Amino acid sequence: MLFLNQKRQRMSRTSKIVYFIISIIFFTCFDLVLSDFVIKNIENFPQNSVLDLISVQNTGAAFSILQDARVFLICFSVAAILWIVFYTIKSIEKSSTLTLFWVSMLVSGIFCNLYERIVLGYVRDFFKLNFVNFPVFNISDIFINVSVFAIVVIIIKHNFSKNNEADN
Repeated sequence: MLFLNQKRQRMSRTSKIVYFIISIIFFTCFDLVLSDFVIKNIENFPQNSVLDLISVQNTGAAFSILQDARVFLICFSVAAILWIVFYTIKSIEKSSTLTLFWVSMLVSGIFCNLYERIVLGYVRDFFKLNFVNFPVFNISDIFINVSVFAIVVIIIKHNFSKNNEADN
């Protein structure tokens, strides 16, 4: 990514690529293992007023849009992953490890939903917020949303810093 080039984080191109790949593998394993554990033990978790764990088979995308558009969602996910990985590798010298961390979390979230959609035919959602009317979601959804937010903050911070340098 072309943003957040921090001078204190000097890593070689190869080291950054290895870090990026290992981060993707870590987040993917964490997501898949924890999701399996939750789904297999869902009845053992106590329910409360904030969060319930329920098993929902989501054949659509976020907020259950595009129900039964499996082929489109698979193609879109593959294209998104390829584009993000290609762009990240292409600009990896200018990327900080913090940026690579968030981008790897994003790729992992997209990949895990893609994996479930291909293998199971649906995405397993299980977190239900009780204090607000909100769709049931999963760990991949958290990864995607948190990482996109963090990347947007990084871009804004970078652009703000660049504008301040130009003004001086």
